[in-house]
Amino acid sequence: MSPREPQSHHFESNDGVRLHVLLWAEDDASATRAASPVILLHGGGANAHWWDHLASRIPGRRRVLALDFRGHGDSEHPARREVGAFSLDLEGLVRWLGREDVILVGHSLGAAVAFDHASRFQATAGLVLVDLARGSEKGSQRRSRLALALRRTYRTREEAIERFRFLPESSHPTEALREHIARHSVRLEEDGRWGYKFDPAWFGLPSKPRPDPASVVCPTLLVRGAESRLLSPEAAAELTARLPNGRLAEIPEAGHHVLVDQPERLLTVVEAFLDGLAPPIRPAGSEC
Repeated sequence: MSPREPQSHHFESNDGVRLHVLLWAEDDASATRAASPVILLHGGGANAHWWDHLASRIPGRRRVLALDFRGHGDSEHPARREVGAFSLDLEGLVRWLGREDVILVGHSLGAAVAFDHASRFQATAGLVLVDLARGSEKGSQRRSRLALALRRTYRTREEAIERFRFLPESSHPTEALREHIARHSVRLEEDGRWGYKFDPAWFGLPSKPRPDPASVVCPTLLVRGAESRLLSPEAAAELTARLPNGRLAEIPEAGHHVLVDQPERLLTVVEAFLDGLAPPIRPAGSEC
């Protein structure tokens, strides 16, 4: 999918859960370390490989990482589930990186986790919220949660790949991209059938309380899919107005899954946002 293949790593969250992360890095390690790392955070029921087609193309000679939240992808699927656990996963990744001036790019659930993190850690260097759910059409978010909670299984791996669909439905992805994501989203279950790499029990938990937008001081870009049913135009404009350093971009011909529907257009607005960020100030002699 890309000229630069990611490295696969594992580390432990702050409460001991084993987590998986993909890392894209330039060959010039010193140049890569000088720039703030970019952390990509997937939505509910998704995984780090949803970012494969974009991650290696993010500019700026930066380290780019895509995290699998617990209960998703190739991270541990613990039996204990609690509100706020995904925030611990992100904090653990920041600790593993050894620096706090990260740039967070989150989609849906990942956007909510990124938003919460930036409200509590003011060293966050930048924030991109891709279709953060606000003001959704009545019942749309609940229908998506119920559909994910069903989590069907199939007799063969190829059948599971063929039946893979985006929830809520995405009308613009290419078949090649759908299949690539699907192939990284299936796993063999204990009963010998093939299912998808997420634990549906997470969708029964209540949401973490929303942070005060005034507490998010870093440059923030809210990206809305113009056809999204989970982020209304009114809610997007209101949230942007409440952010101290926020702006709004709307992507045409995109629903909730902007990174799947219109990846090129999303990459363009993310590139412009990154170009506008001030370079980090590093201590003399710093190696990180």
